[in-house]
Amino acid sequence: MTGKQEWILTQEAFDLLLDWLSPDREQAGRIYEQVRCKLIRIFAGRGCFAAEDMADETINRVAKKVHEISDTYVGDPSYYFYGVAQYILLEHSRKKPVVLPPPPPVQDSADDLEQEYECLEKCMQHLPERSRELVIEYYLKAKSNKSEHRRELAQRLGIALNALRIRAFRIRATLQDCVRACLRQNAPA
Repeated sequence: MTGKQEWILTQEAFDLLLDWLSPDREQAGRIYEQVRCKLIRIFAGRGCFAAEDMADETINRVAKKVHEISDTYVGDPSYYFYGVAQYILLEHSRKKPVVLPPPPPVQDSADDLEQEYECLEKCMQHLPERSRELVIEYYLKAKSNKSEHRRELAQRLGIALNALRIRAFRIRATLQDCVRACLRQNAPA
């Protein structure tokens, strides 16, 4: 166990955070959502695949400190979040990059390909409907129309193209893990 103990956001700490953002609870909720969305955009724009997790970590760190700073902090509280986000980006950049495993070996037989396809179908059924539709739509077009199609898809979903790429990447990674597990389960002993 490391010396650093993970802090967990409590309801009390969250309420204190909202009170710091605004005395009006509805206004505080709007500010919170705006800050969280901007944090996600900041992290995604810097190429962080876990942008939402990093935004949540930023909020947790601010919530952990809000009882110390709320009385003395002067100015827009959102700037404090963005300052903490800069430190999280620095920490993230210092971490060693995750080395992805090599792609699975090329399948030789039609039986192997059929088994892989069956596993993919099973795994697709385990995805939430929205994720399944998104990944199918994302990989639908051939190379010549791919970028325009993905731009249109992002626009239709009301998200940035980079956010769409990140979502598709996460869904694909989930599918790959599921297919590998399925193939290991079905492998002859």
